Amino acid sequence: MKAYRASILYFASSAKGAQAIFESDGLLVVGPDARSREVVQAVGAHAALAPRFAGLPTEHWPGRIIAPGFLDMHVHYPQTDVIGSPAEGLLPWLENYTFPHEKRFSSLEYGAQAASFFIAELLRNGVTTALSFATSHPASVNALFAEAQKHGLRLMTGKCLMDQHSPDGVRDATEQSLLDTEALIQRWHGVDRLGYAITPRFVPSCSAAQLRGAGELAARYPDVWIQSHVAENREEIAWVSQLYPDARSYLSVYEQFGLLRPRSVYAHCLHIDDEDRALMRARGAAAAVSPTSNLFLGSGFFDYASADRAGFLHGLASDVGGGTSFSPFHTMLAAYYVGREGQTKTGVSLSPQNLWWRHTAGAARALGLEGVVGNLQPGCEADFVVLNPQATPLLARRAAQAASLDELLFAMIVLGDDRLIEKTVISQAAGVRLLK
Repeated sequence: MKAYRASILYFASSAKGAQAIFESDGLLVVGPDARSREVVQAVGAHAALAPRFAGLPTEHWPGRIIAPGFLDMHVHYPQTDVIGSPAEGLLPWLENYTFPHEKRFSSLEYGAQAASFFIAELLRNGVTTALSFATSHPASVNALFAEAQKHGLRLMTGKCLMDQHSPDGVRDATEQSLLDTEALIQRWHGVDRLGYAITPRFVPSCSAAQLRGAGELAARYPDVWIQSHVAENREEIAWVSQLYPDARSYLSVYEQFGLLRPRSVYAHCLHIDDEDRALMRARGAAAAVSPTSNLFLGSGFFDYASADRAGFLHGLASDVGGGTSFSPFHTMLAAYYVGREGQTKTGVSLSPQNLWWRHTAGAARALGLEGVVGNLQPGCEADFVVLNPQATPLLARRAAQAASLDELLFAMIVLGDDRLIEKTVISQAAGVRLLK
């Protein structure tokens, strides 16, 4: 076992969530569990825990804050190189940038070098768990899983299913796409810290036969994830309505094919109604909220107030490359803007603790990984970041004047970026690994 001394931020185990605990002088003790995973053994005030763990080697990081590693609930590794590409909206952006670039991922070599940069960028920004899209090429999935395994990252991904309304080079064949998906599940799901995600790109890209096959695979492998997009853009919604005129809503199309269940994650969920929200809750499905992407592409605003009233699962995501940053701080700040400006006349003021929770322990709950990642409670895998509140002159000045935990957290959300992440620490079977 090993101990780390610094200020420590983590979250109480509560059905309400978002209840932060802050130890100004804390101790985090990590060590192997019965399965030789490196997990949190104890956390709390240094004064209370130090006598119990007096013999342990301890790293002391004065002036630093240990916090849970961030979770990114929705990101596209093949879109790293199209981030910041101008377009009039979602569909032109896909047509002009995303699909042409994704053709390159038929090459394992190209996918491997892109995956290497992508994983490094996640870790540089303190992201220790990610649910990511690959492309329609199995080689892209193999490349990303191999790179994540190399670094010990907890990652879920899957081959994009897209057998219609897609250009040559990214469009797949229905039967072969389902065979490839099952082969990838059997090869990668549950290996080390990796998980498979059945990945229909979105309803217009998938034939009814492909969606039906995806639902059958989801029933056959109930512990894999499902990821897709829903109700991001009004033009997209109108397209789905033309394809499925008898469907009650865009979301209900996924329901009819057996693709709504726990561990199903739907990006965006912007233009949904209360019946859709009730369906999400009833099925245990989660929304991946991607505010920088929604603002950048002009897609709309996630309705936090209605989501909370309905009580369905949701957490935060970067959605790179429609999203504009890998940084969880940029994502949290954009979520705050959306809450203030995109809801009602009075707005919704998301608290700093709630924002942080939605990107850590709350995201873990939404992904079906509560108690595994996203927190520093005993038993959680030892993924954490070391934050330096003095990383920039302005942040140092503001943090020094923070009169409460909320003020400190909000200062880091507003002024933070990758410079705030001094170290990213990943749990491994042989021990934690410092990656930055």
